[in-house]
Amino acid sequence: MSRNFLVIEPEEGLAVLKGLASSVRVQMLKLLHEKGPMNVNDIAGILALPQSTVSTNVQVLEDCGLIRTENQKARKGSQKICYPAAEEVLVVFKSQYREMRKDTIEVSMPIGLYTGFEVTAPCGLCSPEGIIGLLDVPNAFLDPDRMKAGLLWFTRGFVEYQFPNNAKLSNLEIQEIEVVMELSSEVPGTSADWPSDITLSINGKDVGVWMSPGDFGDKRGVFTPAWWKLKGSQYGKLKNWRIAKDGTYVDGVRISDVTIAELDLVNHHSVRLRIGVHENAAHPGGINIFGKGFGNYDQDIVLRLKTA
Repeated sequence: MSRNFLVIEPEEGLAVLKGLASSVRVQMLKLLHEKGPMNVNDIAGILALPQSTVSTNVQVLEDCGLIRTENQKARKGSQKICYPAAEEVLVVFKSQYREMRKDTIEVSMPIGLYTGFEVTAPCGLCSPEGIIGLLDVPNAFLDPDRMKAGLLWFTRGFVEYQFPNNAKLSNLEIQEIEVVMELSSEVPGTSADWPSDITLSINGKDVGVWMSPGDFGDKRGVFTPAWWKLKGSQYGKLKNWRIAKDGTYVDGVRISDVTIAELDLVNHHSVRLRIGVHENAAHPGGINIFGKGFGNYDQDIVLRLKTA
């Protein structure tokens, strides 16, 4: 059975390191790994801690990606179930990480270089310098300045990107695909509690749905420019989608049965990546995609082809 790793670079992973810098949070992580998913009350009872202390530390662990949570129905109201996100945390420097992964082909795609789109308002794009085109006008996504976009958002629909299948050009077999991007829900203003079912598809195949918990505006994004109003979306969560031989994962958690074989990559000269919110989504809460110059990570959409 494969293990789930969380790989961080020290400067970009300070939140994770701070999340581990607490004996209480370390105890909570050990408990979840040993006993499996638990609700906040059970964790508090076993560790003999106040529920308020556990709730506060659960939020810290979730924010830095060390655990994930789900709200489930209980006898009275709902309960928050906590799941560990990774078995091991690996701290590496970027240069060291790249040297270790000689079997990986990586391509970065600016978020404005989509090859197709179909979006509904509220929607819009902006660069680190200012708004692109007109807000809440879907045709603004045709504006040539879209290539400079560092943030785009829409309510329903999709944007599609076409990545080169460089593994095919090199006659290499693709074992896994990873897609990394910073995402959040989209609501007029912001709301941390605004779930949205965000679907990733590759070469026309829906590989899985990740439910974004909200649209975050409690503080300015690390790279979000000062001119962008604080009431607007500030940052998202950096999500790692991985399609492997045994299914599809988000941040190491298996979300669907779709395998790498179903994508038929050997017969495609490109990898068509579509991200969006379906019309029939159970939680149609919109989407923000953060690129360079916005959010907390200052990166494009990253596609990694892991080869044999």
